[in-house]
Amino acid sequence: MRQHNIDEVDKLILNMLVKNARTSYADMAKAADMKSPSVIDRIKKLESQGIIRNYTVDIDYKQLGYDVIAFIGISIDNAKHIDDFEITIKDLDEDILGCHHVTGDFTFLLHVVTKNTDTLSKLIKKIRNVQGVDKTNTILVFSTKLDKKRPV
Repeated sequence: MRQHNIDEVDKLILNMLVKNARTSYADMAKAADMKSPSVIDRIKKLESQGIIRNYTVDIDYKQLGYDVIAFIGISIDNAKHIDDFEITIKDLDEDILGCHHVTGDFTFLLHVVTKNTDTLSKLIKKIRNVQGVDKTNTILVFSTKLDKKRPV
């Protein structure tokens, strides 16, 4: 992966977008002491370089009835099943928000949000049925004290 060099104006724009992806071009231009078309050009460049990958919304899932946040450690029985797991997990269940290939006791760490412990149990059963999954270890989240994006 090629690393791109960005200047202080790009950092300012990125940090404003991290705080609020709906920040107007005019507000970014004012903060950067530029005109809006120049900000738009910089954002398009950052998008084309793959630095900006997405614009998202931060949802409070509890407000929508998703009461269980958990991390599930997955151990794969053989390295030959790692690629298969990575492909399968993408479409396994919409409750899976993130999948990280990690070091340590597990091969993968999943971040999941489910409605309740029953739906979590069903998700774990699906995961355990994926070829190569040796074992799982689930950690329930009681509360989240910090969940932010790192500024650049």
